[in-house]
Amino acid sequence: MLLLAGPAVAGAHPDLTIGVSSFPATLHPAIDPDLIKFYVLGFADRPVTAFDADGHLVCMLCAEIPTLANGDAKLEALPGGGQGIAVTFRFKPGLQWGDGAPLGAADLAFTARVGRDPASGFANTHTWSIVSGVDVLDAQTAVMHLTEVTYQFNQLGELLPAHLEAPVFAAATVPGQYMRDSVYSRAPTNPGLYNGPYRITGYDTGSRVVLERNPYWHGKPPAFARIVIKTIGNTAALQTNLLSGDVDMLPGEGVGLTLDQVLALQTREPDRFAYAFKPNLSYTHIDLQLDNPILADVRVRRALLLGIDRRSMVEKLMGGRVPVANSFVSPLEPMFTDDVAIYPYDPARAIALLDEAGWTPGSDGIRRNAAGERLSLDFATTTGVRSRELLQQVMQSEWRRIGVETVIRNEPARTLFGETLKHRVFKGLAMFAWSTSIESTPRQILGSSQIPSATNNWGGGNYTGFRDAAMDADIDAMEKELNPDKRRGLWADMQRIYAKTLPVLPLFFGAEAHVWPLWLKGVVPTGHNAVSSLWAENWRAE
Repeated sequence: MLLLAGPAVAGAHPDLTIGVSSFPATLHPAIDPDLIKFYVLGFADRPVTAFDADGHLVCMLCAEIPTLANGDAKLEALPGGGQGIAVTFRFKPGLQWGDGAPLGAADLAFTARVGRDPASGFANTHTWSIVSGVDVLDAQTAVMHLTEVTYQFNQLGELLPAHLEAPVFAAATVPGQYMRDSVYSRAPTNPGLYNGPYRITGYDTGSRVVLERNPYWHGKPPAFARIVIKTIGNTAALQTNLLSGDVDMLPGEGVGLTLDQVLALQTREPDRFAYAFKPNLSYTHIDLQLDNPILADVRVRRALLLGIDRRSMVEKLMGGRVPVANSFVSPLEPMFTDDVAIYPYDPARAIALLDEAGWTPGSDGIRRNAAGERLSLDFATTTGVRSRELLQQVMQSEWRRIGVETVIRNEPARTLFGETLKHRVFKGLAMFAWSTSIESTPRQILGSSQIPSATNNWGGGNYTGFRDAAMDADIDAMEKELNPDKRRGLWADMQRIYAKTLPVLPLFFGAEAHVWPLWLKGVVPTGHNAVSSLWAENWRAE
């Protein structure tokens, strides 16, 4: 069934132009996770389920959330012993991809088949590795069989269009070939890749993405006929484009201006734009290359954290609006605990730890070990994001005072996330932010099985190379625990391990800072990685 899109917006705003600070490394929904890709795909590609702005899990493609109570999720005995779970997903009737092909159970079965293949390059390999099979009961009904009981059994992300991707996957004979030959890589404007209110019709690498109404969308007709997402890699230039009218809005999901820039803009232009601030689950941190012998020593890692004044950074650069982080779990999360090791600014203690680790000051103030090697570390973040570059300079200065040299080697986001981190070729420190869903398992970033390598075709997100048996055991146990109170204890233990071992230097949690034109209505920030663009059909001009 072909549904016509809604009428053009009355008045002067039939189109909407959005300014962002980075460009996605790929549009494949399961490969190379980064915020800008999630934001762009929010307009065009809907997951099966997602958390809404109120923190409730809702259906986007399914008709009803599967639960144990309604019988669509059932515990089942596994061959040879053990217990798994069978989850029935019932898709809304009449769903179509953007080329008119039907969307439903067959796409779920295909996505599971690709995700289970270790050569697929999926960023989150565990989600699909525990799917033993998918029974397609009819075009709209599929039963997914899990080899483990997991509390996230009814959370299901984006699907792949089997009618386009199945031939590509079948033809892939060597690791990496599927990623290279995927239709998302070769023809990102193919309408059949998308199922949302918009389809991607223009894709200029590094500069812009154009979205137009999807005539096969079965939901509420979107108001805007066309949305253009322009990438302007320097946030100062991004602000200039907003003030000149070249872009209409700047989103706050970590892809527009930084919090400090929006606060300054609001002071200068209080009545020209609409501003929205929302605490969120984004987490700014520094990944550490644990294969580097310098950083393999936990005393050095602790000294690095003690040697920077994070509280002052938050006060001066972010107006005190965000909390300092002591672990990877935000205070907004239901599983947060404050019973963890805390590292206040303490240069004297940092110096003592470096002395203990065998690093002594040289004639130039930079420490050296017994072999005469300098305590020098490369330090990367994304280019063009002014607040992060300022943070780098502050930390570089503070670390130099305790005898640590950092060499700044920044890269465009597309390179940092698509190559450097993915292939773990960074040599020292890498500062960036990620955003998670509510109570999202940390397996992808902390599980030892999720370290990207040639063996898993550079899948996974454990860029640091962190390996900890106790953390792995906690993650395994937590994922299998359906009782929230029992999960809470495991979450607390994971946070304590994290704060003790410091595979990452935690900096601070975030707040979304949105800038909208006064005529734009209906945008609702969520505060987590189910970004506002997932509800773009509610956006309108008034």
